[in-house]
Formats: sequence, structure tokens, C-alpha cells
Amino acid sequence: MDIAKLDADLVAHQDHLKYRYQQFLETKHKIEEVEGSIAEFAKGYQKFGFTRTSNATVYREWAPGATSAQLIGDFNNWSGSWMERDAFGVWSLTLPDDPNGQPAIPHGSRVKVRLQHPGGWFVDRIPAWIKWATVEPGKMGAHYDGIHWDPPQKHQWQHERPQKAKALRIYEAHVGMSSEAQEVATYTYFKDNVLPRVAALGYNAIQLMAIQEHSYFASFGYHVTNPFAVSSRSGNPEELKALVDEAHRLGIAVLLDVVHSHISSNADDGLAGFDFGQGEEASYFCSGERGYHKVWDSRLFNYSQWEVLRYLLSNLRWWMDEYKFDGFRFDGVTSMLYWHHGINMGFSGDYREYFSPSTNVDAVVYLMLANELVHELHTDAITVAEDVSGMPALCRSVREGGTGFDYRLGMGLPDKWVNLVKNVRDENWSMPDLVSALCNRRYTEKTVAYVESHDQSLVGDQTLAFRLIGPEMYTGMSTLQEESPVVARGIALHKVIRLVTMALGGEGWLDFMGNEFGHPEWIDFPRDGNNWSHQYCRRQWSLVDAEHLRYRFLNAWDAAMQHLDDEYDFLTSPHQLVSFAGGLEEQVIVAERGPLLFIFNFSPFKDFEGYKVGVPEAGKWRVVLDSDDVKFGGKGRVGHDVDHFTHPEGEPGKPETNFNKRPHSMKVFSPSRSVVVS
Repeated sequence: MDIAKLDADLVAHQDHLKYRYQQFLETKHKIEEVEGSIAEFAKGYQKFGFTRTSNATVYREWAPGATSAQLIGDFNNWSGSWMERDAFGVWSLTLPDDPNGQPAIPHGSRVKVRLQHPGGWFVDRIPAWIKWATVEPGKMGAHYDGIHWDPPQKHQWQHERPQKAKALRIYEAHVGMSSEAQEVATYTYFKDNVLPRVAALGYNAIQLMAIQEHSYFASFGYHVTNPFAVSSRSGNPEELKALVDEAHRLGIAVLLDVVHSHISSNADDGLAGFDFGQGEEASYFCSGERGYHKVWDSRLFNYSQWEVLRYLLSNLRWWMDEYKFDGFRFDGVTSMLYWHHGINMGFSGDYREYFSPSTNVDAVVYLMLANELVHELHTDAITVAEDVSGMPALCRSVREGGTGFDYRLGMGLPDKWVNLVKNVRDENWSMPDLVSALCNRRYTEKTVAYVESHDQSLVGDQTLAFRLIGPEMYTGMSTLQEESPVVARGIALHKVIRLVTMALGGEGWLDFMGNEFGHPEWIDFPRDGNNWSHQYCRRQWSLVDAEHLRYRFLNAWDAAMQHLDDEYDFLTSPHQLVSFAGGLEEQVIVAERGPLLFIFNFSPFKDFEGYKVGVPEAGKWRVVLDSDDVKFGGKGRVGHDVDHFTHPEGEPGKPETNFNKRPHSMKVFSPSRSVVVS
């Protein structure tokens, strides 16, 4: 395989790589033989669920485990319209329009499918391909109803997809908790109030969480019940389309946080209800233990099943075609890659952990097909994998033998920062160890770097800002009072930590909504344990909007980071070099990324005046950004109008004689707990 040329450790696992690639080719060939192409195969939503002919509504459902099926709903007073079954377990029903040409099932009416269990009893389920599902508001324990969505007035798209950005800078967001009010926010609210903030910060992509319908709000959207349905808590499908359209107007790509790694075990409201205990050849799910995730309490897909492949691939196409999403962040990829799902696995980096009988080749093949499809439908589409295992070649092309993702999340980076901030005194932070952690990623595979995502903000955890500042976030953030040492330290480190991670940690960047300005407190969704409170399930934008609070300094710094990449394209530059990582007596990192020179001073005590640093080129250098600037809450000690002239070092052509292996040097001022960029 071609990927073995990039990673010698893969040579010993060529047989495994060839086998899974052969499985991919065979599956793809079967699809092309029967359906014409993967893209055609992924048009399942044009065949299943509710579709229209010129004079009728057609409903189809794959439910081979059922012995009979009826469509029930408001349109027939829930009395049941019987369906017919074909040889493949597909049930269908054609409902002619009424004499006035009106559809038999009106837009907005409730529908369910009544399936007969082999034991003789009946169960009512929400159609698997339903596009919208709602629950009676304010009624505890109420079940969802499928809603037939076919509005006479549909959203008219106004704006083209934005051009693919050079570097991916993601703003991770949850629409439902995006308002300051203690309520579930809407797609319209997010469009009107949050998107302008994202654009002003300079992010070029948003990653929307919890869009696929999920009956349990507190699952953060990861226990999906209805994969094709828009979460009704925040509005209807047309309102979500308007959100995406507006993002495109602002030049922002929209990624869906898609969950294909598992499905909610809620049988009454979701896809899990189509499992009657039948064999996996007639089910969406694996049977026995392989069909159940014991940690997540959820059902697991059988990725070798033809109709499962149709369902999941069609789901991706549906979100791209109908809602014009520009790509996906695939959740729970580690759970998909291995039969053990990564449970109690401390991946050591031994390649035998990646390529063994524990590898779920069927799931890997599905991911290869998914990436092929997404990039065929939209050449500028973006796919991001959430994988903690470090699976090699995850972000190499399928034709090379890789899995086909564009990026992987740098999931070890937040853990590194949590450990340092929580367990190690500032003066004991090791710069060589930090550099090693930040730069530890797979060669030629792009990584999205981040300090914290939604995972670090959940109840029981703490945001970086809260770890650094603690309770003084409530009492010490006003500029009308003297800045305490705790607040000064926290603000300074918050800025430096984020930029060093962005500069050295990957080829992309991610921020979770509100963390850019140091949003206090964890996230706790309304649930029985907190008396269904929204107190900690919102974003307090008033904190960053208040001129007298220091949160605005962090927000301004985050915007400056994004604009720095816009101007200098350092994230996409292949040139990355750390010329110096000092010991505990200095705690300085000098690094080059693209055309920029970064000088990070993590020392809690020492300012370095006339500090000598190695540089790659002769000439004069000027500061373009520094975290000590007063507009970022600093002391303004670094001059931006000063020319720093270089001096030659050592003998030309002999790096060992240079200063820190750089042919030139210059002297700079490096304040404590700061970063200076030239």
C-alpha cells in the first residue's frame, strides 16, 4: 500500500491494510453494480420514508423483522393504513391525493408506523427516515411524534457555499444553549445573534452540535434518536436552512457534528425501536453484545448490512443536499474502529493495537465509503475524525489505503493542559516536555489543535479560565478595581496557552462557544438532578460585551489570533521549527511557523530584556502581535515600532556553529507569561 511509504511501521501490517482495502473495493463494486454509484446509493431518502409522485404520497420502510405494518397518524385518525412487503423486507404504501389534488397526508400532521412483532403484538414507532419529530411541550415523559414535513413555502437559498479556507478554524457551537436567557435557544436566535460574533472573531467554520434529533437534551446531542430529523427544540427545518444560508453569506462553512457511531437505545422515540430481537441480517444493529455499548447505553450499527450502509450514507447526503452542510465532524470514531470501542484501552502507540482481530473492518470500510461519498458530492467538503487511539492513516486518502478524513482532532492536547494547570506548579512546567506534547502528531496527517472543546466544559469538569482564575472570575474581573495576582496570572496564561497550542499543535484550530472569552462555569443541561434548570446551560454574552469587564480582553486576543493566521497563513505552512525550549531557569520557547517567529515566555517571575533568539533570515524584524498589549489586558511593555536588527551567527553552511542552529540572531524583550510574535 502507498501509505507504507510514508510510515515504515505500517510495512508489518500490509496484509491487514490490503485486506480492508479489498473489502472496500468489493463493497463499492457491489454498490455500483446494483445502484450505479455510491452517490446514487446515497439517495435513499428519495426512495424511503415519505416521497411524492405527481399525484400521490408514497411511504416505504425497511423493517424485515416485522410480520405486518400499518401507517397511522392524524390523516387516518390513527386507524391504520395497511402496507405491503416485498422480498427484501421493505414495506410500502401509496396514498393518492384527494379529489382536490391535496396530499393525503397534510404538511405538519403527526405520523407513526405500527409494526407487528413476530410474537403477535404491535408497537408504534417513528418512521426511520422522518425529517422532523416533536414532543408535546411541558409534558413530562411524553413521547415524540413523527411530523410529515412538506411545507408549501420552503426556504429559498440565497448564497453559495463559501470557498474552502486555507486553514480550518472551527467555532464549535450548540444552538440550544447559545442564548443568555434560561431557555432553549432557536436557530433563528443563533443566526441573528451568534453568527455575527463568530464572523467578527474571524472563524471560517462553525461546527454545529446536537442538530440530529435526540430525545434526551442532556446528552449534548450524542444520543441521537432520529438521524434525518432536525432537533425540534430549536426550530423547524426551514429555520435551520436559513441559519446555514446566513453563515454562507458571512463566508463561514458549516460542519455537522454527525453521530454514526451509535444510536440512542430509546426504542419508543427512535431508530432502536426497529429492533425486535431479530437476527442482525434483518436489523440495523449487531446482535448480542456487539450490538450494545455498555458505557454509553446505546445501540451499535451493523456496518456490514446493505441497508445500514444505504441509511448512513444517505444520511450524509441528506444533510449536504437538503441543508447544504459543508462537511462533518464524525463523533465517536474510536468506538467504530474497534470491537472493544476503546473501553479501558490505554493506547500505547504499538501498531498491533490498531491492526488486529479487534479492529472492526466493516466500520473502517463504512468510513472509507463515507469519505469517498462526501468528497465526491462536494470537492471542498471537510471531514474531521474524533479518535483518541491515534489510528495511523486515518487522514490519508482512500486510494492510498487510508480512511479518507481531512483532519483528526488533537485530543491529547487538552489533557496535557489540564494536567499542567491542575497538577504542576508554574515554575516547574517543562518546556521540552510541552513542545513534545504539542508537536506529537502523525506525519502528513492534518490535526485540529485545541485547548478545550465542549468535553472540557461539561459538569464535573472545568474550563481553562476557571482552572486558572477560580472563584475570582465572579469578583475580580472588573477593570474598575485593581487586578489581583490570580486574575493577572489567569488572563496572561489563558492567552499564551491558546496561541502556543494553535501555533505548534496542528494545522487547524477549534474553540468551543464562549471559551474564547473565558466563559465561567461548567455546562449542566436541564435534568432531574438540577431540577431542570437552565442556569448553567447558556452563554453569558453580557460578560464579554461589558466594557468594564476583563473578559473582553480575552475575546480580543482570540480575534487577533484568527486574524494573524488570515494575514500570514502560518497554520498551513509546512515550516514549523522549535529552535529553543529552555530549562526551568528560563521557561522560554522560541518557534518558527510559516514566516513568523514566536517567543513564548512561561516564566512566572522573569522578564528577559535583551534576550537573544535565533532567527532564520537576516534583516530587521518587527513585532506584529504580543499578548502584553494593553488592548489584550496586558501592561503594554513591548514596543511595536522598534526595529530588531539581526546579526550573523557561526559559519555559513555549518548549523552546529550557529546560535540554536539558526544562522542569525537578534535581541528582544520577552515579558513574563507572554508571547511576542514577529
